[in-house]
Amino acid sequence: MHRVVVVLAFAKAILLTTSCKTNDYQLKTVQGTKTEIDSTLQDVAAITTFIAPYKAQVDAQMNEPLSYNPKAMNKNDFAYNTPIGNLLAGMMREQATGVYKRRTGKDIDIVLLNHGGIRAGLPAGNITMRNAFEVMPFENEMMVASLTGNQVQEMVAYLTASSRAHPIDGLQLSLNKDKSLRSALVLGKPINPSGAYEVLTSDYLYGGGDSMTFFAGAPVTVLDYKIRNAMIDYLRKTDTLKATQDDRYRIEN
Repeated sequence: MHRVVVVLAFAKAILLTTSCKTNDYQLKTVQGTKTEIDSTLQDVAAITTFIAPYKAQVDAQMNEPLSYNPKAMNKNDFAYNTPIGNLLAGMMREQATGVYKRRTGKDIDIVLLNHGGIRAGLPAGNITMRNAFEVMPFENEMMVASLTGNQVQEMVAYLTASSRAHPIDGLQLSLNKDKSLRSALVLGKPINPSGAYEVLTSDYLYGGGDSMTFFAGAPVTVLDYKIRNAMIDYLRKTDTLKATQDDRYRIEN
């Protein structure tokens, strides 16, 4: 059984003031107590009664069906790309494209999220807001970084070395049997080292999370749009989810 210890501490200080001088205040004593929070604690009836209507309202919102998923999907279903990862990357592109286009006049070339950021799978059947919070419990924001072709090549090198199913869209990677890079395409075309590419990602990854240092110094546009909110908005307008594993990241036979 896991137990959380809450330490309640308070300080006793003697404060002396006069109208004519400035005093130096010093902490005299510190006393602390601890309360173990575990299954032995009982509910407080008055508090439980007070929050009951609010809990019922929140539960109703969280359990509202938003979309339907024909088949359960999890982030470890396949080695290099997964239905859930492909779905999430596609969701982010669809929800962010209009926002970014209106602000900058530019299109999004690549979407990159991280495998570890997917915190739960999607069950078969009705998908609710609660499921969205389980998949994306963090407050991460969508951002679009303007990368050079050389930075995109650094991204490709990172993804090739990681051999993980990081959610991507717009980028197609092909590896040889020894896991060396065979080809890398952006929207079906080879990467131009002197070109410019708009990459939709999260604030966490843009800041170097998961050792994705290739974003360093890149101009960025903050969309003021949380990844989880984008997911919920997509689910609300989509009756039935469609997601498959494809050839966006694969090893050649």
